[in-house]
Amino acid sequence: MKLMRTWIALAAGLALSAAAQAQAFPSKPIRIVVGFPAGGPLDQHARLLTDKLQAVLGQPVVLDYKAGAGGTVGAQDVMKAPPDGHTIMLANTGVMVINPGLYSRLPYSTLKDFVPIARTAMQPLALLVNPNVPAKSLKEFMDYARAKPGQVNFGSAGNGGISHLVPEMFKTATGLFMVHIPYRGSAPAFTDLMGGQVQFMAESIPQAAAYHKQGKVRALAVTSKERNPALPDVPTVIESGIKGFEVVGFYGFLAPAGTPKEAVNKLSEAFGQVLQMPDVRNRMVSQGADPAFLGSEDFAKFLASEMPRWAEAVKKSGAKLD
Repeated sequence: MKLMRTWIALAAGLALSAAAQAQAFPSKPIRIVVGFPAGGPLDQHARLLTDKLQAVLGQPVVLDYKAGAGGTVGAQDVMKAPPDGHTIMLANTGVMVINPGLYSRLPYSTLKDFVPIARTAMQPLALLVNPNVPAKSLKEFMDYARAKPGQVNFGSAGNGGISHLVPEMFKTATGLFMVHIPYRGSAPAFTDLMGGQVQFMAESIPQAAAYHKQGKVRALAVTSKERNPALPDVPTVIESGIKGFEVVGFYGFLAPAGTPKEAVNKLSEAFGQVLQMPDVRNRMVSQGADPAFLGSEDFAKFLASEMPRWAEAVKKSGAKLD
């Protein structure tokens, strides 16, 4: 009986210790690694969430920019970080599901080296043309490009990124022949779109909406299933006559593999709370993104379903990086 009481007391002590550890998280500031330079769409999304997130978690949240190699540098930094939940990554479609099909020697595996925490947004793109292109609708642009095979250029932020693959998917769906001009980032590509050096581009809604409203580019369609509140007068690609064309990027948070489930769940719940806040949702929608929370397990299933789709898009585009 004495031995049994000892074992019961020990088990109870271990349970209380585990509970205390779970309740203690987070015990220090949360570092969110962003694998791209400050000032871009991913940074904008991170800044929208961090103030509210630190209020929910009760610890400071610090953004750490580790740009390079399409987000790969940042992913490696998080992959090697202590798996305690205090270092996590904000990633986009490229980092999570495009890079595995694009890089022949990618130093990380999305589903093996990371634990999904939460999907936080879906990010449609707008199909844009230079204002001098004589097309006021996507159908008119298709007629224009079909009459000039190989003479219409489209710009992108670089080989294999979403701004490259979405036009490639558009080409496949329509049979158009356009020439890809890759740039070192979105900013120079967009500059040349406005200047007329390239005639067509797929760009994230926030930047597209701002310049469309200024008349510096013309938005012909959005790639989501429904119209976007930031561009309410611009039809979808599906409305424009291309059945089933829905291509939407996404943002989400990941932790290093081996991060305790208690920490992952607490982070996931915190993001869920933040995304329910009306001011956060309204600001996100005004920026052109859709609040689209998925918890850890559902986000993992979502990533597993998206990877083959984007791998096929990379294969058809012919893009490959070492």
